[in-house]
Amino acid sequence: MLSYCCSGNANAPAVVFLHGFLGSKDDWSEIILQLKDDFYCISIDLPGHGDNKVISAYELPTPGFNRCAELVAATLSSLNISQFHLVGYSLGGRIALHIAKLYPEQLLSLVLESCHPGLESEADKIARKQNDSAWANKLSTLPISEFLQLWYQQAVFNNLTTTEQHALVLKRRHNNPLVLANCYQATSLAEQGNLWNIPSQLKVASHFIAGHQDSKFMALAKRWQQQQPLSLHCINASGHNVHLAAPQPFSNKLRMLFT
Repeated sequence: MLSYCCSGNANAPAVVFLHGFLGSKDDWSEIILQLKDDFYCISIDLPGHGDNKVISAYELPTPGFNRCAELVAATLSSLNISQFHLVGYSLGGRIALHIAKLYPEQLLSLVLESCHPGLESEADKIARKQNDSAWANKLSTLPISEFLQLWYQQAVFNNLTTTEQHALVLKRRHNNPLVLANCYQATSLAEQGNLWNIPSQLKVASHFIAGHQDSKFMALAKRWQQQQPLSLHCINASGHNVHLAAPQPFSNKLRMLFT
């Protein structure tokens, strides 16, 4: 099983949270604090993250999306969770799409936060593979703190202040770079298939939450919404990581979507 944390009313509807790259199950603590009185909240460490640091136990093939989905499903099965609302941020959202594809009957709803459904051209995939290979090399060769400083200087994190970037570096520096590198390459966007049509294949509602400062993913979500039964929700005063920047509005939005 993957490492997990459960909070709330075990008799209430279950909500499963999947974090992004470099994150952990603890990233959802503020959200869970707001929801645990009315829901049974399960946050899970993805392979290579949090307490899943032993590479032999969670080494992923490439691509590794289906394996991640299977590990999450097995963890939930061990907890006797058969149906749940699924919330995934960034990488966690892309894994959530694979869970929705493989286990659609288990979903009560699908909520994707700043998540990419897949590159559509071979040129984009080649460019992304080159970019991700360069980042994987940095992760494998640089001290973890130096890698993190470079990572959070990317354009997608422009909304973070210097203080917020520094706090994330301190928070993430205890990760194991070797197992992270395995997960990063195995779940590269270049290795992901086209999952744009998943919402139309589900019998439950699909939602996309984006920060109004994240122009890239707002534009992507608007285009996706035009093609599929997907509801877009914009949260003010937030960028790529909405639940970190605006935990109260994010929690309020989830509560509204789940009831």
